[in-house]
Amino acid sequence: MSASGAKKLWGGRFSGETDPLMEAFNESIHFDRRMYAADIQGSQAYAKALLKKGILTSEEQQTLDKGLQSVLQEWQANTFELRPGDEDIHTANERRLGELVGAVAGKLHTGRSRNDQVATDMRLWLRDEVTRMIGFLRQVIEALTFRAEQDIDVLMPGYTHLQRAQPIRWSHLLLSYAFWFQQDTMRLEQFMPRINQLPLGSGALAGNPFQVDREWLAQELGFSSVTPNSLYGTSDRDFVAEFLFHCSMTMIHISRLAEDLIIYSSAEFGFVQLADAYSTGSSLMPQKKNPDSLELLRGKCGRVFGGMSGFMMAYKGLPSTYNKDMQEDKEPMFDAVDTLSGSLQITAAVVATLK
Repeated sequence: MSASGAKKLWGGRFSGETDPLMEAFNESIHFDRRMYAADIQGSQAYAKALLKKGILTSEEQQTLDKGLQSVLQEWQANTFELRPGDEDIHTANERRLGELVGAVAGKLHTGRSRNDQVATDMRLWLRDEVTRMIGFLRQVIEALTFRAEQDIDVLMPGYTHLQRAQPIRWSHLLLSYAFWFQQDTMRLEQFMPRINQLPLGSGALAGNPFQVDREWLAQELGFSSVTPNSLYGTSDRDFVAEFLFHCSMTMIHISRLAEDLIIYSSAEFGFVQLADAYSTGSSLMPQKKNPDSLELLRGKCGRVFGGMSGFMMAYKGLPSTYNKDMQEDKEPMFDAVDTLSGSLQITAAVVATLK
């Protein structure tokens, strides 16, 4: 996507055009577009903060709010059209806002940097996703505890070193996993206060020159506190690293449960039978019933681990404040959300339908 002739948010000092190869290399719109609602929510709140400081008139703020609401509706209706020069979600939304409301759109970015804007968007977006994942974890726990109660009288061999050791209840094994997933749930709940700090108002690195009311902004956007230091606020991505770790731990537990069920569903063990809805067959050997859902759960664990490792390597050696390397924070975060959310839903369904 070339942006020849397109006005950039950061283009004030530049006279020449960016190489199209660099345009494509620099863009993040193809993945950060999923934060469109968080970006608009943050902008609507920021416009109100500018109104409180007297930078916007009431009419201007209302115009911006209605325009941003129209942009949101276009995204929701899948009618938003990306244009050359829309290098990221912030640029795309601001460009479209300008088309809808005119020159007043340029006042929205007064005192704001993309550095504090993107940090705010990420926290807003991730906060909602963590809440959703906690719900999926509870569904897995409910499926495990329901089966444990339903199958309370079922006995099985317990294993160490994959060798028969002592007899146990099937319920005892199921509940061991329920407790692991309960720990995963608690970790995410304890993580929420560390996400729920507002960076907006930190500017590029040295604060907001118009001294917008950050405490009011935090309240408006549902944050429990503000980041206490502007350098920290714009450059902190510890919350991404911690989130990826929590996702990785949960995927370990999913993978181990999947491994147990793969073994126990084999003909050699025959303890459980996977529902047809979560199995596949063989084109050559019609007698086979393959536990593909479980094998995919086991395999996707490595995907989340890889994202965490890649992000940590990109993050480890950066100088203070924002650096473009930090654009590499989003794809592993998005992928971990998608992978873990899907895996938790499949896990709950597999457990609920086991025979």
